[in-house]
Amino acid sequence: MALAKQYLKSKPVCKVTFTLPAEVVNGAKTVAVVGEFNDWSTDAAVLKKQKDGSYKTTLELPAGQEFQFRYLIDGEKWTNEQEADKYVKSGVSDEDNSVVVL
Repeated sequence: MALAKQYLKSKPVCKVTFTLPAEVVNGAKTVAVVGEFNDWSTDAAVLKKQKDGSYKTTLELPAGQEFQFRYLIDGEKWTNEQEADKYVKSGVSDEDNSVVVL
């Protein structure tokens, strides 16, 4: 798992690339990144499958903020980002949400 951040000089935006490696998705058909930045929509930010079997997408998010998120695999399995900036209680279950700080 990986988070890559690229801050734009022309505007207060950070391009964040979300990547889940093949061994984590384990042959999944669909992977989405679901979080505060897309109102927890399960189909707003679907990751694209890469040649190596990993899944990846890049989103432009406002700089200077932080967002909770999780990955949803095949519409039923939730997983966190291992390289998240921090974790917070989800408030929905006993599990934590990943947080990206921009």
